[in-house]
Amino acid sequence: MIQEKTGTVNPLGTERVGKLILKFSIPSVISMVVNALYNIIDQIFIGQGVGYLGNAATNVIVPFTIICSAFGLLIGDGAASYMSLRLGQKDPDGAAKGVGNAISMTVVIGLALCVLLQIFLKPLCGLFGATEAVLPYAMDYGRIICLGLFFAMIDSAMSGVIRADGSPRYSMAGLLAGCITNIILDPIFIFVCGWGVKGAAWATIIGQILNAVIYIAYIWKFRTIHLDKNCFVISGKTASRVCSLGTSSFITQISMVLVVAVSNNLLVSYGAKSIYGSDIPLAAFGITMKVNQILIAIVIGMSTGSQPIWGYNYGSGQKDRVKQTYKTILLVSTVILTVAFAVFQLAPMSIVKIFGSESELYNEFAVKCFKIFLLACPLNGVQLVTSIFFQSIGKPTLATIISLTRQILYLLPAMLILPLALGVEGVLWAGALADILAFITALILLKMNWKKI
Repeated sequence: MIQEKTGTVNPLGTERVGKLILKFSIPSVISMVVNALYNIIDQIFIGQGVGYLGNAATNVIVPFTIICSAFGLLIGDGAASYMSLRLGQKDPDGAAKGVGNAISMTVVIGLALCVLLQIFLKPLCGLFGATEAVLPYAMDYGRIICLGLFFAMIDSAMSGVIRADGSPRYSMAGLLAGCITNIILDPIFIFVCGWGVKGAAWATIIGQILNAVIYIAYIWKFRTIHLDKNCFVISGKTASRVCSLGTSSFITQISMVLVVAVSNNLLVSYGAKSIYGSDIPLAAFGITMKVNQILIAIVIGMSTGSQPIWGYNYGSGQKDRVKQTYKTILLVSTVILTVAFAVFQLAPMSIVKIFGSESELYNEFAVKCFKIFLLACPLNGVQLVTSIFFQSIGKPTLATIISLTRQILYLLPAMLILPLALGVEGVLWAGALADILAFITALILLKMNWKKI
């Protein structure tokens, strides 16, 4: 029989909310930002050592890592929410079963993805917008990156589960170890060894492998549950419930794949008809998306870090603590996004230069990307935080609806329609429009359900 190890009162239900948020969200934010930095670090060194064609290649390969992350978060975030809810209901047996199933699913799906993406690498590069000039770089980078996707999926899945077990610092330490390794090896492999984009790829997957080893070691260190061999036998009922709770995270990531695929192809197509050409918009927009990923990582980090607080207190009936946590996370997120907005509008070139200064046309379009595409970014916190909030309290349908709004319902149609009138810049204006509409939708759904919580 599985029992809680500590036998003491869980602090998630008694500790001051502000203190809990600091304890869980700060390591989570660091973990998410570090995770986002993997590709960005590659892009910085590639921009300095290879040029903007190399950067365009990383933008083409980004969907591969997002697909892997999507399945990792489907399982990992779902298992974290399931675990927190079960522990709040005083059911450590059920919590352990959910975690064991999640680990088994991660291994099976991770191996399958690794093989399939290797097989279909070239046609997928074409699908994600690789031009004739970019394709050789994308193939060199992608072939190696795909080798590490199994480990990257373990990293994505285990991170949330470890935080839900009350060990956010351990989760953070694993990601930091991997990222620091990547930072050290990138310049060595790119500049000293002269391996170019291949060196950046090898540095990335070595860091991911180290991260995965650290996380796998935690399987024998869980604090609130005991895992035995029966927990790892996949149960249809348990697996489906875990995945349903992680669906909104999955949709958020997969919708990003669709957005990257559509935007890359539109940028290449409409860029060819503009003064910028095909490759400049592809590379510059990729930088904007990567920088925006850091912002999203901060907001999602605070939100996923609060998952154990929301889940446990909702499961134990302490609804006031649930709402207090939500309000705090939303306020802090909005302040951070507003500060970032000011930087994007007032000093965008300070960011662009980090990734390598190119021609005047390149710099001009990169500045437009930051100023236009991220024009409404201060509003993003409402949609991101509310989606994870509903997921954490066991309302996956509402979470899924909110996750669908920005990327699928608003951004993709806007990207297809606006360029017809505005040309390549229409792709950028679609981002601002989608942010505004997603904000309104999330606000309405939150207001409709707030009193019911």
